[in-house]
Amino acid sequence: MPLAYDGGPMRKGGARGAYSSGTAPGAAPGGHDGGMAGLEGMEQPRGDGRATASRWSPTVEDERSLKALELFGNPTEQEVPLPSRPESAATARRLVQMVILRQWGLNARTTEDAVLLVSELVGNAVRHTGARVFGLRLRHRRGWIRVEVRDPSRGLPCLMPVQEMDISGRGLFLVDKLADRWGVDLLPRGKTTWFEMRVTDR
Repeated sequence: MPLAYDGGPMRKGGARGAYSSGTAPGAAPGGHDGGMAGLEGMEQPRGDGRATASRWSPTVEDERSLKALELFGNPTEQEVPLPSRPESAATARRLVQMVILRQWGLNARTTEDAVLLVSELVGNAVRHTGARVFGLRLRHRRGWIRVEVRDPSRGLPCLMPVQEMDISGRGLFLVDKLADRWGVDLLPRGKTTWFEMRVTDR
C-alpha cells in the first residue's frame, strides 16, 4: 500500500495539525505563512536526494486539463470535491497540471513532481479511507506551493521503509523525497494530507 493507515499515533512522517484546509492561522515564526504550512503540528523537512521513479511528462493535452477545470472547478479558488473513484486520480493530475503550469506559470519540473505526488495522495484517499468524495485544494504564496487532499478518515498515514526495487509502498516515500515539507492536519471529521514545494516565481 503506498500509504499505510492506522488509527494510532503516527510513527514516522506526517503530523497532527490543528486547522482545516479552509482555515489559515496567523503568520508563523520563521517568516513562513501559517496558512501555507500546517505549523500547528510538525512538518517534515525534505529528505536528501531525489526518488528514482517513472514520472509523468507535462506534455499532456491541455484540452483535457482545461475541460477538467471547467467541469470540476478551480482548486485555487475553493476546495474541489471529486468522487472517490480510481479515475479521479487522472482528474486531479489534470487540475494540478493546468494550475501550476498554465495558471501560475511555473516550470515543468515542479509541475511534474506535483502531478506525481497528488496522484499518490489521491490514490490512497480512494483506496484506503472509505470516502465517497474527497477534496482537492491548491495554494500559492511567494516562493511556495501547497497541495491538499482532504478525506473523511482520521486514520493516519505512516512512512514505511522502502527498498530500491520495491514496486509498491512508495507513495509516502515519494512525497518525503520530492516535497520540501509534508504533513497531516487532523480535522473534527477526517484529515487533510498536504505537501509543499519551494518554487521560483516568475
